[in-house]
Amino acid sequence: MHPETLLALNRLRTAELRAEADAYRLATACRRPSSLRTRLGWTLVEVGLRLAATPKPAVAH
Repeated sequence: MHPETLLALNRLRTAELRAEADAYRLATACRRPSSLRTRLGWTLVEVGLRLAATPKPAVAH
């Protein structure tokens, strides 16, 4: 392939990748962060489910 053609294709691909990266950054910045209250609530649910589970009997060897 001709070097100038390859260089043009590389520049085009670089511009596309930068545009995708910018779009991704904007999308993640707009995403609503999970609040501490929500994370704490789910953690308490998990702990409660573990406490409510029937304990497994100990097996003597």
